[in-house]
Amino acid sequence: MGSGVVTYSVFYQCIYKRLICLFFVVDIPTYQPVGNVQVSPNSGRRTFIPDVDDLIKPQMDMTFDSLENAYLFYQRYAKAGGFTARKGTQYEPRKGLILNKWFVCSKEGTKPLKAIDSTQEAGSSNVNSKSKITRRVPSIRTGCEACIRVKLMTPENLYVVYYFEESHNHSFVAEDDRYLLPENRSVNYVHEEAVNALSAINVGPVRAFNIMRTLYGGFDKVGATKVDFKNFKRDLNRYIAEYDADMVIKRLRRKKEFMPNFSMEYRTTADGVLRALFWADGDTKRNYNIFGDVVSFDATYRRNKYKMMFVPFTGVDNHYRNVTLGAAIIGDETAETYSWLLNAFRQAFGRAPPLIVTDQDPAMRKAIQDTWPESRHRLCMWYIMEKLTTKVY
Repeated sequence: MGSGVVTYSVFYQCIYKRLICLFFVVDIPTYQPVGNVQVSPNSGRRTFIPDVDDLIKPQMDMTFDSLENAYLFYQRYAKAGGFTARKGTQYEPRKGLILNKWFVCSKEGTKPLKAIDSTQEAGSSNVNSKSKITRRVPSIRTGCEACIRVKLMTPENLYVVYYFEESHNHSFVAEDDRYLLPENRSVNYVHEEAVNALSAINVGPVRAFNIMRTLYGGFDKVGATKVDFKNFKRDLNRYIAEYDADMVIKRLRRKKEFMPNFSMEYRTTADGVLRALFWADGDTKRNYNIFGDVVSFDATYRRNKYKMMFVPFTGVDNHYRNVTLGAAIIGDETAETYSWLLNAFRQAFGRAPPLIVTDQDPAMRKAIQDTWPESRHRLCMWYIMEKLTTKVY
């Protein structure tokens, strides 16, 4: 009986799906080629000609005062037609003198498919790698012959178009998608400033793009894509990778210069590598004057990519909530580093706290005894209860 019920259930589900397909037919739009399509009566070969205004179409014997202007003109023609142009070969008998230059479609020429061994490191040989997994990288080139060719006219020093081929062997990009072409995408100054400003409040490049898309009114109005925003942020992080510590120190120095209640101290090695940094602003000093009778500080267990630990100084307000009294970044947990940190804390706040609470770190204990002898040192109750079960039998 149970199996019969299951059979009827499956049967009615199939009937329901068929009825849905019959009564709710979804029209899928078919792709319409862009431009003028011509079919050869002999070979049946199709060619595509851009449908653009004659004012921006290259013409025979058209002259340009420089190669750059000739390339910009062909790029403008390519954008209107829905394809991408690139620079081709040139004839340069001596350096600085170009007599002949080709500007071609980006799909000009062909590239052989290469079998790349994805299991080997870059720069290694692929010899005797039959047992390894390989992948084939296709090429977008189709051997398109569309191009313009210009040559230098020596008396006038002008470049003249002596050859123009407008037929392509591939279809063009639709007008609604042409903003995705590489030539129509660029990260300008406004985009860069937006990514930088939003990254300061922990907004990534993808969310920054979505914000700008909403403000501009659409994807095609931004002038770039999410990938462009992500690549810019990646390149920016790569550029400042070796100077980020200097940038932090300079920023904190400027704060100390223009903010009277701001304090910062840092410590470097003989090679100039940042090993310790302490800072406190006006809010933390105000909290310390009111709630600084008991102070707790501890270093984080996990280190970041800079091999440094975060050390917050924490107090408790009258609502039994934690308040920050200062912060530091240190490179090691030695007594010498903790002594420097406690001295920097005393220099910023003017006095040591009456009571300091830490864990059972011997380096902390020694540093407190040497630097803050007037303060009472107590252990954190959490650590005491954590070790109680292992000490009591």
